[in-house]
Formats: sequence, C-alpha cells, structure tokens
Amino acid sequence: MSRAYNFNAGPAALPLEVLEIAQRELTDFNGTGMSIMEHSHRGKAYDAVHAEAVANMGKLLGITDDYQVLFLQGGASLQFAQVPMNLLGQGQTADYINSGAWASKAIKEAKKVGTVNILADTSKDIPTTLPDFDALPYTKGAAYVHVTSNETIAGTQMKTFPKTEAPLIADMSSDILCKPIDVSQFGLIYAGAQKNLGPSGVTLVVIRKDLAERAPETLPTMLQYRTQMGENSLYNTPPTFGIYILMLVTRWLLEKGGAAGIEKINQAKADKLYTAFDNSGGFYKGTAVKEFRSTMNVTWRLPSEELEAQFIKDAIALKMSGLKGHRSVGGIRASIYNACPAEAIDALIAFMADFQAKNG
Repeated sequence: MSRAYNFNAGPAALPLEVLEIAQRELTDFNGTGMSIMEHSHRGKAYDAVHAEAVANMGKLLGITDDYQVLFLQGGASLQFAQVPMNLLGQGQTADYINSGAWASKAIKEAKKVGTVNILADTSKDIPTTLPDFDALPYTKGAAYVHVTSNETIAGTQMKTFPKTEAPLIADMSSDILCKPIDVSQFGLIYAGAQKNLGPSGVTLVVIRKDLAERAPETLPTMLQYRTQMGENSLYNTPPTFGIYILMLVTRWLLEKGGAAGIEKINQAKADKLYTAFDNSGGFYKGTAVKEFRSTMNVTWRLPSEELEAQFIKDAIALKMSGLKGHRSVGGIRASIYNACPAEAIDALIAFMADFQAKNG
C-alpha cells in the first residue's frame, strides 16, 4: 500500500523512518523480547528511552541547567489551566495576546483562575494579522505574559517574540522545533507532541526551575510542576510509548541538523507552496497577512465554497489527506510540519495547477 500525503493539522505526519523503526521494534525492543509498551516505566529498558528523549530535547532547544524538560499529559488544553494555576498568584494579573482560536481558549481558562489583561486581540482580523509587540500596554508587575507562537486555524506565526519584564510563556504546540529559538527568552514553553514531536498523549513542558516554586501548596499534587520536576516526569506512569516515539523523532531531527537544519527545509517547503497560490492570478487566495504567514499551517481560499468542496474531494481521491480547513473558518489548510516531506508539497502544487486549469 502506498502512503498518503498527510496534511492533517494534528495528529499529524510522522517521519517514515521513525515509523519503520517503531514497526521493527514493536514486539521486541532491543532484544528484550517485549514491546517498549510492555516495559515498566521504572525499568532499565524504558529508562534509557526516557533519558535520551530528555537529552535530545535539551540539545535541540539549547536548554541550560536552570530549565527542566517535562513530559506531561493532558495536551496544551490542560496547560491552558495549569499555567495560571501554578504561576498566577492571588492579586496578580497575567497578560495575554489573543492571536486566534487557541489563544482564546488559553484566555478562557486563565480567567477561571485569576485576573487577565488582554494586551491585544487580532483573533477576528481578516486577513489574519498579529499585533505590534512594542506598542502593547503590558501590566507593570504582571505574573507573566502569554503568547501562542503559531495559530493552526488562522495560519499565522510569530516570527519574533515580545521582550518582556515578566516571564514569557509560549504555547508552541504547532511550531515547536520548526526553527531555532532562544529558550532563555522564555519562562515556560509548552507543546502538545502530536504536530511536530510525536503522537498525541505527550505534552512537552520546558520550565525555568524557579517558576515551579510559585505554585500554592494547596494545588493538587498532580497539577504542580514541582511534582513532576522532582520525579523527572515519573511521578506517575507516563505515556511511555509516546515518549519512545518522541525520542525517535528528536533523534531524527538531530540527524537533520537540528532546528537550524529543519528550518531550511521548512522554509523551502512553505515558500514553494505560498508562491504557487500567489502566482495563481487570484484563484487561490491566502488568508494571512504575508509577513505573518505560518511555515507550518498554510491556509487559503478558492473562489467559492463549492469549488473548495470539490478541491478537497479531488485531493482525497489522490490520497492527499487533511486539506479541509478547520470547521470554524472553512477554506483549505495544508499543515506542513517538520515530518511532511518535500515530495508531498510538489504533489500538492501539481494538483493545484491541474485543478485550476480545469476549474479556473
């Protein structure tokens, strides 16, 4: 069976090389006669996997000793609440930039915990844009400033980050490790694994260690970052198979030259696809302001919803999966994360040209 071209927003494409290794090792991991899924999370076999996953993340992100890598559960959706529960103290204010659907969800959860100041709201702007960070009314003494680095639905991405006095918190679920970042600029980074790191079920958190001490002792044990920090993410049984796949994906990324190496590949893929619809004479129209276009989620519209429906139908027939835009906005979306191969972009562009020739 030939593999489909996977443009799904998440769970998303995984590197074929990783899947093939997992397939070979599925029933017998490293000659143990057992799947990694069957091994104890406190045994030697899994311990080596866990240690490499942590080490690989450290190398890829350039993490220093004052930060810690955590593998949690609950996705970014739990982090929307866990961040303010740990970091937003009584009487404090947290600053948020509302850049789209996912930032809006984070704000909704934070408001249940404490006071939120919305610095800017570009969530409804069409074409989609992002605010000028230097012009924002930051709260003096804010507990933290929260941003969403990439909005999968809107197709926008922060190319730079605000310089803040308060700890900067970033939801990087959909563009983590797509390019190099300076971790020291952030107090905490979180990301669901299912777009750029591995399968669903694992959530990466990179936290500056001192921030974990802010959590009130009355917070339930499992919701305190210090709990998992003290146990190397092994306080309870972690999603061992998901972390194993993440370990293989990060190993694959290191072989590609790390974040700097994959950035070149990602930018080339995105540039080629954006050029295709920019040169279509208006048949394909991008939905994000050019300077904020995402290299991970490329979004566009056709002249009518009927043509969009036909485009998606014809693409599926060619084994191109996941091109339907999010139900809240419609249109077309190609999620071209790290593991989306260049040949998938070439096939999509060829299909776009043929579809326009027949329907333009």
